[in-house]
Amino acid sequence: MAPTNEWLSQWKQKREILECPVDLNTYFSLPEMAGKELAVMDIGPCSIPTGQILVRDPLYYLGNRQEQPYFQTVPAGTYRTEVCVVKPDEEDCARYAAVRVKFADAPAVRFEEALIGYEDLTDLGEGEFFGFNVDAGLACICDKQLHHAFCDFKENWHKEHPGENLYDHYFAALFAESFRQNPQYQREGGDWLNWQIPGTEYHLPIFQSGFGDGAYPVYWGYDETGAICQIVVQFIDIQLTYDDDDEEED
Repeated sequence: MAPTNEWLSQWKQKREILECPVDLNTYFSLPEMAGKELAVMDIGPCSIPTGQILVRDPLYYLGNRQEQPYFQTVPAGTYRTEVCVVKPDEEDCARYAAVRVKFADAPAVRFEEALIGYEDLTDLGEGEFFGFNVDAGLACICDKQLHHAFCDFKENWHKEHPGENLYDHYFAALFAESFRQNPQYQREGGDWLNWQIPGTEYHLPIFQSGFGDGAYPVYWGYDETGAICQIVVQFIDIQLTYDDDDEEED
């Protein structure tokens, strides 16, 4: 569903407010932030055959065929999936602060929230975002064609496994195997999975959502020419989150 001309006009007026308040490049370039050590982890390919992208909790929302992609598109292709990890320490396990897919080598000079094209922008204020909802502690960056393939898979799986739970009786074993093969920055049950949708050649990376359930923003990265060069899902505002922890301890 394409956005209306009226909505696009309002979006153009609000674009400055939609910019990310932090430089997300630093998540993937700095070794430390707010007293926390960071790492960048490659979790494999992300298939983008149409260039139309959704970011959703795969267990709660991706199975709905009515879910719509962002109105802006990217070049079709297969890209690497990078995770900014807040390294584990004595107080906590590894946390995924952001996940990025780069569509070009050009660096991003600004980040702006990705939108579907029907959000109510009227009263949007500084520091507010729309984002997407997480209710199963997981998220994925998903092309529209993979979205339909996932819906097909889910419907067929439930027909063949009536009364069973998709996570407990299917995905849990795959996440556990991901941990066994790649234990670094994962808990024993598994925190990420590069899933090839059965019956297809498509890869759909699925990953933990920072601190779990909630609403999280998604940003397009734009290069100096104004072209989209990456997408970043931000789960944790590292500076804000961990600086606040330090203040509470003091």
